Amino acid sequence: MKITVRQEIEEAKQAAVEVLLHNAHGPYHGLPRTAGWGYPEPYTRDLMFSLLGIADSENKELIESIRRVLATLAKNQTEHGHIPSLVHDREDRGASDTTPLFLLAIGIFRKVTGEQDFLQDAARKALIWMAYQSPSDRYLVAQQPTSDWRDEQWVTGYGLYVNTIVYSYLRLFGQHEQAERVRKEMRHFTITGSVIHRHVHEGLVVRHKPYYAFWSYKVYSSERFDLLGNSLAILSGIASPTRAEEMISWIEAECLGMREKGELALDLPPNFFPFIKPEEPDWRSRYEKFNMPGEYHNGGIWPFIGGFYVAALVAAKKYRLAEEKLLALTEIIRAAKNKRLNFGFNEWLKAQCSIAGPTEYCEPEHNLPPPGCKANTDKRISLTPTLTSAFR
Repeated sequence: MKITVRQEIEEAKQAAVEVLLHNAHGPYHGLPRTAGWGYPEPYTRDLMFSLLGIADSENKELIESIRRVLATLAKNQTEHGHIPSLVHDREDRGASDTTPLFLLAIGIFRKVTGEQDFLQDAARKALIWMAYQSPSDRYLVAQQPTSDWRDEQWVTGYGLYVNTIVYSYLRLFGQHEQAERVRKEMRHFTITGSVIHRHVHEGLVVRHKPYYAFWSYKVYSSERFDLLGNSLAILSGIASPTRAEEMISWIEAECLGMREKGELALDLPPNFFPFIKPEEPDWRSRYEKFNMPGEYHNGGIWPFIGGFYVAALVAAKKYRLAEEKLLALTEIIRAAKNKRLNFGFNEWLKAQCSIAGPTEYCEPEHNLPPPGCKANTDKRISLTPTLTSAFR
C-alpha cells in the first residue's frame, strides 16, 4: 500500500476519532450523542457498534465513555433482561438487536480492559432473555419486522444479521457448544416448498447460492443479499473458507453487473440487493417515502457496513481486494454537503449516483473505517487483535 494511501487512511481515522470525542458528552445525562449534528440521543445499537472502533483506537476517554454507556444500559435493563433502544430511556423497548449487541459489547469490553467480571449480573440476565427468543425453543433467535437496525425494512423470523451477532457473543462468553448449535441450524436450507416435513427445520442456506438468506421462517424466506449479515458470517467464521471465497467472488460479480446496468456508481457493494422495486411482492407502500431502490435500507451504500465488508475480506485473506475497498471506503466518507468538512461521515449514499443521504450525521459506528483494520508494515491490510478476538 502506497504511503499516500496510508496517510489518507490515517487522516480519516484521526478525523473519526475527533468526531467521536466531540460526541462523547451529549445532552442526555452526559451520555454520548449518536451523531455530531443530527441524533443527539444515545441510540444503543449505534453506540454498541462504535465500540469496535473505539477499542481499536485505544483512546482512554472514549473507552470510559463506552463504560458509562454499558453501565447505564445495565441500569435500564428490563426485569427479564431486555436492553432498551435508547440508553437513557428504559421504556424505549422492542428492538431485536440491542440485547445481542449489548452482550457482544460486554465481551469485547472485557477483553480490552481485562475486567472479566464486568457487568456480570446484567450479562447473565441478557443471556437468559436471549435464550427465550427462539419460538421453536431451539437455537436460532427470531424477530419482528423493522425491529433491528433496519427500522424501515421487514425482516421476519430468523434474520441472518441478528443470528450472526448471537453466534459471536456466545463465542466471546465461552459458550462454544451453544454457538456450534446456532451455526448448525443456520446451515440448514431455507424451505422452498409449501409444506414443512416433520423434523425438518428451516435454516439460512440458499440452494445453489454461496451466501446466506436475508431471513427465513417456516416456508417463507428472502433470498435477497444482506451485506452486513453475510460479512459478519465470514468474519465470525460461520461461513467456511470455501463458502467465504465463493461468496466474495459472487458479490464482486454481482456488483460488476449492477454497474453495467447503471444501478451502482461506487466501488463498494450496496447493503442489500437486488433492490426491492414497486412492482414486486416484497414492496410496501411506506418504502416510497423511505426506501426507494438504491436508497437507505433498500440498497443504499452504508459506510459502516463497507467497513465490515473490508474486515470480512481480510478474514478471507483477500488482501488486495481489501486494500481496494478500504481506499474506496476512505474516499466515500469524505463526501459532504457542507464543503467546510473534510469528512462528511454520511450515514448512507444512494447507490446509483453516490449522492449522500439527508445530512452529515457523523454517526459513531461510521467513524472508524473499518473497525479494527489497519495498514501493516508488509503493505497488507491486517486485522488488529481487537476485531479478530471479537468475532473468532
